[in-house]
Amino acid sequence: MSRLNDKYALITGGTSGIGLETARQFLAEGAKVAITGRSERGLQAVKEKLGDVLVFKSDAGDINQQRELAIALQQHWPRLDILFANAGDVTHRSLQEWDEKTYDQLMSTNIKGPFFLIQALLPLMASPSSVIVCGSVSARIGLPQSSAYAASKAAILSLARTLSAELHPRGIRVNGLSPGPTDTPALGKLGNGLGDEQLRDEIRRLVPIGRLGTALELAKAAVFLASDESAYVVGTDLLVDGGVGSL
Repeated sequence: MSRLNDKYALITGGTSGIGLETARQFLAEGAKVAITGRSERGLQAVKEKLGDVLVFKSDAGDINQQRELAIALQQHWPRLDILFANAGDVTHRSLQEWDEKTYDQLMSTNIKGPFFLIQALLPLMASPSSVIVCGSVSARIGLPQSSAYAASKAAILSLARTLSAELHPRGIRVNGLSPGPTDTPALGKLGNGLGDEQLRDEIRRLVPIGRLGTALELAKAAVFLASDESAYVVGTDLLVDGGVGSL
């Protein structure tokens, strides 16, 4: 398949879960792919799995590192056709358990970092090009312990709309991709104290169709938003959530 043939694609948070599977699917569709992650070991493991990918160690919540990433990418590629801002902090806590440091870290990773990454990458962005920001169905529902996380995802989805209005004259489309509960390693990072199987059962009960999503299902949606097939899709939020946000 070649829906992304000769396109240059950057995926942040690409060492596991949705990001990793999206990198695999982008490669299968003909794209040249770069990924970021915070772990050198994780990046090297992905390079061994996927082969011909660029890897950059980068903390998605550090503005200076986002600017450095943009500079480094310019040294390797002539342009950028696709950005999937996928890296995220999924911390869930009850309101009384939050502290300023943890809150700031989550917001920096989920909204502040992506905002300044897009800014830094503008000189490299092609026309046309596609920016995909990773939202969440949590922005649409009132799930306990998700207050800060859901707020950050509502913010990034708002950014997709406002930046679409600002950037479409430059040929840049910005859209949100919002997963529902998805079976990835991130499930174990929610931090709500439940055991793995107990947590999965509790989350599964939230989904009208009765199961968790898969990283592949989200990656296929990302391929659509990255490809020219979605050229008329601008400033929207694509829900891939088993009906959580709609039913």
